[in-house]
Amino acid sequence: MQRRFMGLVAAGAAFGMTVMLAGCGTTGGSDGVTLRLVAADYGNGAADSSRTYWDDLARDFESRNPGIKVDVDVYSWKDVDRKVAEMVDAGNAPDIAQIGAYADYANQDKLYRVEELVTIPTQANFLPMLIEAGQTGSAQYGLPFAASTRLLFFNEELFDDAGVEAPKTWQELRVAAQKLKARGVTYPFALPLGSEESQAETMIWLLSGGGGYRDRNGGEYQIDSEQNIRTFSWLKEKLVTPGLTGPVPPGKLDRAQAFEAFTRGEVGMLNGHPTLMQQAEKKGVKVGMVPMPGAEGQAEASMGVADWMMAFKQHGHRKEIGRFLDFAYSDKNVLEFSDRYDILPVTVSASETMAADTKHKDLWEFLAALPTSELYPSGEMSWAKVSASVKQNIGQAVAPDGSPAVVLNRIANDAAKAEIEADASK
Repeated sequence: MQRRFMGLVAAGAAFGMTVMLAGCGTTGGSDGVTLRLVAADYGNGAADSSRTYWDDLARDFESRNPGIKVDVDVYSWKDVDRKVAEMVDAGNAPDIAQIGAYADYANQDKLYRVEELVTIPTQANFLPMLIEAGQTGSAQYGLPFAASTRLLFFNEELFDDAGVEAPKTWQELRVAAQKLKARGVTYPFALPLGSEESQAETMIWLLSGGGGYRDRNGGEYQIDSEQNIRTFSWLKEKLVTPGLTGPVPPGKLDRAQAFEAFTRGEVGMLNGHPTLMQQAEKKGVKVGMVPMPGAEGQAEASMGVADWMMAFKQHGHRKEIGRFLDFAYSDKNVLEFSDRYDILPVTVSASETMAADTKHKDLWEFLAALPTSELYPSGEMSWAKVSASVKQNIGQAVAPDGSPAVVLNRIANDAAKAEIEADASK
């Protein structure tokens, strides 16, 4: 594992050594400044809400930085992007937002560039692939906050009871789901295509079918490609219609519901990330994990996810924001959040530490997949609207009266309109 990150460590260290003397101005005194931070909740309820982490971090920061206060608001992933958008539209943007996309706000000239905020050592320490993903045009506006990759999770006890092994192809996945259903499993395969985070579940399946949101060569959206239509047609015909996805229609099943059902032992299989592994094991579920199957074998590409931190210019607190972000991205704080939620760190030094520590052994497979995984096109100004269209529409593609081709074409049209609007606003 350590060898996998040597190139990343060397790249980050070399860049940092060349610019150590050129750091940006995030030092100096401040009087009576209150920063407002809006963040997403990585927990699974009040007991493990991210609010506890942010409140503790804010109090620690305040004790070290007299004159700067940090007010924290934490919302579920289902609501946080909308909440921030409403604040911005109302003319009262937060100083810092930790959400899913930054490019649209960068295009509206509402965000500070990363180089205006944090010191050069902090900036150079981000994983190179995430630095690139945080850029719009030639400037970086998004600071990666947390990363994860996806694997196919399965309940080992339910699999043993049904006499099935971890699937390597779609057909094996379908057969396993049939046997699980025959044994009375509530959700043989949980397929969350509700409004919470269906853009992730969609991307996992598109990649496993040889497609994706975008053309990997030209970079254009290809949402209604033949591969993608074929993938969702298979999902509808082979999993959803035969009742292999459980009692809740996929379009009404949110990720949080599916994850909670998995921790209760009601789900045979679903696509999961590291946090779910931790939550399930705490409830006594024996979790198996394998790469996502493809149509004929292991999928050619896996999905990676990075969530983003961004700083709004509206209230003019550049120095104070920068000081807080430098503090938040220290190894201690990055690793504490990663430990708490089994999230992959976004910095070279923290990744190196995790890769070398056997207490993180359960995360090594996720960590190894990150440098070569495919991320959302977060740097595209159109992505926020495309993601919203996926969340709104994709569940209908597998509904009894839905057509995968029609629904994917609808989303593709929304993507084309978003691209035109983005180009016109440049």
